[in-house]
Amino acid sequence: MKLQRELGFWEVFCIASGAMISSGLFILPGLAFAQAGPAVVISYALAGVMVIPAMLSKAELVSAMPKSGGSYFFIARSMGPLPGTLAGLANWFSIALKSAFALVGIGAFAKLIVPNIPAASVDWTIKLIAIACCLFFMALNILSVKLAARFQIIMVAGLFVVLAVFVFFGLPAARHDNLAGFMDKGFGAVLAPTGLVFISYGGLTKVASLGGEVRNPGRNLPAGMFAASLVVTLFYVAAVFVTVGVLPTGELAGSLTPLSLAAGKFLGPAGMILLSAGAMLAFITTGNSGILSASRTPMAMSHDGLLPAVFRKLSTRRNTPYVSILVTGGFMIAVIAALTIPNLIKVASTMILMLFALVNLAVLVMRGSKIQNYRPIFRAPLYPWLQLAGVGIYGVLIAKMGTVPLLTTAVFLAAGTLWYFIYVRKRITRESAFVYMVKNIVSKQIYRSDLEEELKQIALERDAVTHDRFDRLIQRCEILDLASAVTSDEMFRQAAEVLSPRLNLDAEHLCELFQQRERQTSTVVQPGLAIPHIVVDGENLFEILLLRCRDGVEFPDQDQPVQVVFMLVGSADERNYHLQALMAIAHITQEHQFVERWLRAPGDEHLRDIVLLSGRRRGEPAG
Repeated sequence: MKLQRELGFWEVFCIASGAMISSGLFILPGLAFAQAGPAVVISYALAGVMVIPAMLSKAELVSAMPKSGGSYFFIARSMGPLPGTLAGLANWFSIALKSAFALVGIGAFAKLIVPNIPAASVDWTIKLIAIACCLFFMALNILSVKLAARFQIIMVAGLFVVLAVFVFFGLPAARHDNLAGFMDKGFGAVLAPTGLVFISYGGLTKVASLGGEVRNPGRNLPAGMFAASLVVTLFYVAAVFVTVGVLPTGELAGSLTPLSLAAGKFLGPAGMILLSAGAMLAFITTGNSGILSASRTPMAMSHDGLLPAVFRKLSTRRNTPYVSILVTGGFMIAVIAALTIPNLIKVASTMILMLFALVNLAVLVMRGSKIQNYRPIFRAPLYPWLQLAGVGIYGVLIAKMGTVPLLTTAVFLAAGTLWYFIYVRKRITRESAFVYMVKNIVSKQIYRSDLEEELKQIALERDAVTHDRFDRLIQRCEILDLASAVTSDEMFRQAAEVLSPRLNLDAEHLCELFQQRERQTSTVVQPGLAIPHIVVDGENLFEILLLRCRDGVEFPDQDQPVQVVFMLVGSADERNYHLQALMAIAHITQEHQFVERWLRAPGDEHLRDIVLLSGRRRGEPAG
């Protein structure tokens, strides 16, 4: 069974937004203010800028490879199974940890909404509420990914309404006195909390894990991510500005409920309750989107043999990965129940930053490999400088996370490496883009990687291509790649020898038909491109031959040699299809940079892929 593509732009936007708006907005501003002062507003804006390299790089990767598993899938295909194993485990645990903490974050507001909770039972009341929410979202995700996504849309819409009310009424209430000495602590103090608040944006790219369940993923995933980034960044900066402008320093610094306190200043008790409810809404959306996206990573890893097969089991009725959801939710419940180490959240943050760095490296490898079937619909700008800057930025932020998170992450990486050598290594033979790139550097021998075939199938699935008769002819057609310049007569002779057994016709007769057709009217349809086509005796006969000659085929009365040739041979009863095939070829050869890609293709099968992956409009499949 396969996952269904049920999610559109709005689902992608809401899942990405819901994963971002959480403790980073409703809890962290007070802690960050204690370090940066009023300039914490700049810290949030700066963090929003720093996430751009990861967002653009992942948008490119997901537009080329919209598969469940997200970061794991991209990193495994670009850099190999060991980095893929580590990235997959890090992706899984970081999202699950972040989501578990989001559910626990509800407790920070429990006292404001329900102030009469007995002090002795507050901790376990908070944990029980978080566990109950986790169980609810597990059930929701098992029932239907579409239902979970629709629930996410409703929750995120409500959250945006709450934040819009807060910003609209809060901006006029902001006091100039509270913003005095905006940069008194210096730019160094602004940078200090940036790593802390950067994690607020960490959920943005996690929606890529649902690539296998998104309709038109090449458009909807990047567009949804960009829209979520822009809208959430604006809300972050505006909401933090209002909070800083409304609350006196003594009340804001170190507060765990800063937005709720600020709303109480200009909207009264109702405002405090509204923002506290909004915070809980944010934590709920993060928990839901966390289970939704985190559970797809072990499923994808299981498909590749990196985890046991049980993780890829789908519900026969609901078509959802119930085992993966149950294990992910169970892990989150265990973390919630045993939540005693604050550094766990920093470990999750370190893993997110590590994944961001690896995603940028993945783009560098995929483009550097020049693997033909890597065909992203969206291409990140400023390559390779954007990706190199991203790796550097995330490396600096990782270094500033502290000793305990770094040591814990190192232990995690060591355990993941051990798992790879014990379980994964003997099960995986897949070649990565990095290996493909190295082989091409050290050897001139042309070969076809399994990754190329996989990328072709992904592109066909992404573009919802249904093969028609022309595609099936191309899949089995002969291909000639001539090593040196030839005349058109010599080309026709070689082509006739190849086509003769397929048509059960004499090679010399075929050659003469091609030459006769060329003498009547030139088949060179544009500079560098020829489409020789002839009619032969018989019934139900139709063959295509693809030909490339980098040095060029010399045609009579043509100033420019021909490098691209499509040859068609059909019987008289196939005249109508003959015209359809000519139209298909016309559409293919008019695609952007077709000739450049044709000449650059390493070998025969790469030429075939160029035709099969074309964006031409397919007709109804024919027999």
